[in-house]
Amino acid sequence: MHIALAFNLREESVQEDDQPPSEPPSGSAAHSDDLYAEWDDIHTIKAVESALASRHQVSLVNADLDAFATFRDLRPDLVFNIAEGLLGNSREAQIPAMLDMLGIPYTGSDPVTLGMCLDKRRAKEILAYYRIPTPRFAVVGSLAEIPARLRYPLMVKPTLEGSSKGVTDKALVADRRALVRQVEWVLDTYRQPAIVEEFLPGREFTVAMLGNGESLRALPTVEINLHTLPEGVNPIYSYEAKWIWDQEENPLEIFTCPAKLEPLLQKQIEDICKRAFNALGCRDWTRIDVRLDATGRPNIIELNPLPGILPRPEQNSCFPKAARAAGLSYDQMILAVADAACERHNLRQGGIDERRRML
Repeated sequence: MHIALAFNLREESVQEDDQPPSEPPSGSAAHSDDLYAEWDDIHTIKAVESALASRHQVSLVNADLDAFATFRDLRPDLVFNIAEGLLGNSREAQIPAMLDMLGIPYTGSDPVTLGMCLDKRRAKEILAYYRIPTPRFAVVGSLAEIPARLRYPLMVKPTLEGSSKGVTDKALVADRRALVRQVEWVLDTYRQPAIVEEFLPGREFTVAMLGNGESLRALPTVEINLHTLPEGVNPIYSYEAKWIWDQEENPLEIFTCPAKLEPLLQKQIEDICKRAFNALGCRDWTRIDVRLDATGRPNIIELNPLPGILPRPEQNSCFPKAARAAGLSYDQMILAVADAACERHNLRQGGIDERRRML
C-alpha cells in the first residue's frame, strides 16, 4: 500500500546550531516561544516513516501551502496524518478537510472532531450534553466576563491550544486577583478567549485509546505523579513540567505505567474514556486526559486526537509509553493505527484496487 505521511516539521530540529530558527509567520500570535510546540521534530517524523516503511511504500508530505497539490498528484491509498497546522481555529482540521475534498482516506479523526477537540469549550459542552463528567467551567473573552460562580482554586487555559501551551505553573489560581491576572495574560498573549474551570484535587491520568467500534481499547493507563515535580510548584502538568523541567538527558520520574489502580477505578476510567471517544466522534486513536475530583470520581479534562508520539522511551511521551506497556513496539503502535484506519475504510487489497479504478 502507498501511504503518505502528513506532518509539520519543527525546523530547528534539523538546523545547524549557528543557524537561527525561522521567523513566525506574519499575522501569527505573539506567543513565539511556544508557537511551534505542537509540531514534530525530525526524529519523530523519521521514526513514523520507518515504522510505516516496514510494511508499506511511504511518501513524505509537509503540511504546507503546497500540500493540496502534492496530495492530488500523489494519490496515495492512505494518508497517515500527524499534521497539527499553525494558524486559525481549524488548523488541525485543514489537512483532513483537503483529503476529504480529494477523496483520499486518512488516519484519525475527521475535521469536525478535530476542531471540536481543539476547542476546549465545544468539547466540554458535548461532554456535558452526554452527561460525561468534566469540571465546571466558563469561557472568558474579556475581563468584564470573569465569572463569579465558580469555586476556587481555578485553572485558566487558552481555549484553542494543545501541548500545554499557555498552561503555565501560574495557570492554577486561588483568588480573584490571580484569576484576573492570568486571564489577562491569556487574552493578551494568545489573542483568544480563556477557559476557566474548577480545579480537581485528585490523581491525574492520561489514557491512550486505539481502534474503533467493538475493537476500541484503552491501552494501559498512565498516571502523572505530580508529587515528583520541583518543590514549591503547583500540582499540575504544566508547560514547564512537559517541556522545561522534563528533559531527555534528565527525565522526570513523573509517570507510572501501568498506573496502580483498584479494578473498579480502572474500569471507571476506561469506560469514561470510551464514552468520551465516541461522544466526540474520535477515530483510530486519541489520548484522553483524566483527573479525579474530591470524591474520587473520574472527570474528562480534554481529548487529543493527534497525540504526541515521541519515539524514544527517555522522551516520556505518553501514547508510546502506554503502547510499550501493552507489549507494542513503536513500529507496531504506528502500524496498529494505520491498520485501524484501513479496517474503517475497508482498504483491503480488493478495496484498494476498486478505489484506484475509480480515480
